[in-house]
Amino acid sequence: MAAMKPPQGARKQRPQEQQRDDRMLSFYAQVLDFYERRKPVVYGGLAVVVVLLLGGLGYFYLQVQRGAEADGHLSQIVMQYEQGNYDVALEGTDDALGLVEIADAYGGTDAGNIAAFYAANAYFEQGQMEEALAHYEKVGERSTLVGASAVAGRAAVHEEQGDFARAGELYRRAAALYDTGVTSPQHLLSAARAFEADGNDEQALAAYQDLQDQYPETRAARDVALHIARVEARLAQASS
Repeated sequence: MAAMKPPQGARKQRPQEQQRDDRMLSFYAQVLDFYERRKPVVYGGLAVVVVLLLGGLGYFYLQVQRGAEADGHLSQIVMQYEQGNYDVALEGTDDALGLVEIADAYGGTDAGNIAAFYAANAYFEQGQMEEALAHYEKVGERSTLVGASAVAGRAAVHEEQGDFARAGELYRRAAALYDTGVTSPQHLLSAARAFEADGNDEQALAAYQDLQDQYPETRAARDVALHIARVEARLAQASS
């Protein structure tokens, strides 16, 4: 019987190629074996992902609900704040929660942050600086109008207490945190004023120059050239 010939075009596999294929088959077998043995863990991991996803959605929904509740409470008391009835605004009435309670109960929501900011302002107006500072800090440093304003509020407290260096730093931070032509120029002007009060003419000059360079058309920059000239003259005199 004649020996069978290999099909046309087929070639004998080299030993190196056979070893490579054997290694690949062994690798695939190990992967499949690993997967089979780890199925409970894999499925458990997927379950954890699903739980976390659902938990995240639930948390988001809860935050939306809390935000809506906080908005409702804030709208009932904010008129007292706007009318200057600060004690009532802070403590609330029989029918409405006060700013302090809203800030504590709904921290992390936009309305809760606004309530904390209003409470801080109310304490500041009443000369209660430590309480004001504590509530400004509750707002945190956020790149929003309220967040930057709270940092400026902290600066105002330190300025009122005579810590002009810290006040200047915080005013500058507020200017950068929420960069707008409405509030940032005033924050820079306040920073320069605080630095001058601290005797730090270099930092004062830097703040004035930033104001002049970045916001030249604003009301805060109206007299900035005069301020710069005054501080530069003082620096020149000090160095002579």
